[in-house]
Amino acid sequence: MGDSQVRSDEEQPPPAQIPLLSSNTQNDAFQHQRQQEIRKSNSLDDALENLEWFLTFLGFNQSSLLSFSLSWAVFTVVGVLVPVLALELSECGSCEMYQIKDFEVDVMASQACLAAVSLFCISFNLRKYGLRRFLFVDRYGGQMARFSDLYVKQISASMRLMVWWLIPCFSLKLTREVIRSLYVHRDSWWISVSILVALILSWTFVSTISLSTSILFHLLCNLQVIHFDDYAKLLERVSDVMIFIEEHIRLRYHLSKISHRFRIFLLLQFLVVTVSQFVTLSKTMVYGGTINFINGGDFAISSSVQVVGIILCLHAATRISHRAQGIASFASRWHAMATCTSTDASLRGSNSAGSMEPLNQSNLLHMTFSESDLDSVDYFAMPTTTWMASYMSSYHRRQALVMYLQANPGGITVFGWTVDRGLINSIFCIELSLVTFVLGRTVVFNST
Repeated sequence: MGDSQVRSDEEQPPPAQIPLLSSNTQNDAFQHQRQQEIRKSNSLDDALENLEWFLTFLGFNQSSLLSFSLSWAVFTVVGVLVPVLALELSECGSCEMYQIKDFEVDVMASQACLAAVSLFCISFNLRKYGLRRFLFVDRYGGQMARFSDLYVKQISASMRLMVWWLIPCFSLKLTREVIRSLYVHRDSWWISVSILVALILSWTFVSTISLSTSILFHLLCNLQVIHFDDYAKLLERVSDVMIFIEEHIRLRYHLSKISHRFRIFLLLQFLVVTVSQFVTLSKTMVYGGTINFINGGDFAISSSVQVVGIILCLHAATRISHRAQGIASFASRWHAMATCTSTDASLRGSNSAGSMEPLNQSNLLHMTFSESDLDSVDYFAMPTTTWMASYMSSYHRRQALVMYLQANPGGITVFGWTVDRGLINSIFCIELSLVTFVLGRTVVFNST
């Protein structure tokens, strides 16, 4: 009795060994996941900190009265007074300097106006919301770890995009100012170098402000593209229609917030760039002399920066608008595939069940020797009605989702006008009409 009890005790495994291993494995997995989330959060924090430092350097951070005054004082001095003083010191009586100065004043005025609009709009939003709320990178809370890497990649890509656009424009500006300094002879070389450095620094500061605003809007739209792509993948993971509707309401709400925050900037940017381009066109068409790289080079360089900013904004707005409108098409395809797959599966189930019926004698007798068709109908009524009720309920929920998405497409809007291909075509027609009008007026005046 005692020996058997001892043997049974020896044969029993230690009960706490396997749960301990399982607990350690779960703890290791949890710790690893926690470390990954901390690493992603730190990388995103570093990217946002670098972006915030860059915006503060340009004067967009105006959270206090001191920073507000300092920002606008630096902009006034560097963006307005420095180029004006540089032009006043560039007096030249024998090199057609009057016409060059007349051209450059118009260019500097348009650049300063566009930079002032950009600085005012972005600094107001950053002061009101902060960088994280402004970019909508903190709205998912527990799901932040899924999007952190994509956020960091998109921020880095946007900064590289701005650098790649600034480098060729900066090279053209530097080349133009060097040639201009050689063309305009001065008594002292250090005056020429000082004017060259002042004009380059002022142009770089003003152009970076205006272009960085377009890059911020481009970045904000591309960050929302990440969530719309995830929404499309949500249809493959979740079957609850209410989750789709709630998520789409959230996405559409944030698109409306972006539209509300940037509508003044987009409208003023388009207005300033349009006026600047048509002033440029009228000046060059009315001017009777030779237009070369010295007196007309600034027109081309400033126009390139302004047009690049417009293109970046329109490309980002149309991309997110078409992505938002394409969700309805994706949901319609998902609804059609789910409907057809459910019907085909039920038909295949009915056929397979029919082929198995001869094996069941009670069913065979019931179906074969029934004296009334009503009995046969009653026999199959309960499962068919249950399946049809479930199927039609799921069908109507999916149909409601598709109809909701079709009626609420979303997108970037400017006072009710959705920024998509239709609006771009309208803008192109308006610009072409204005160009034709200016050309007609200037060419007629020149010929007479």
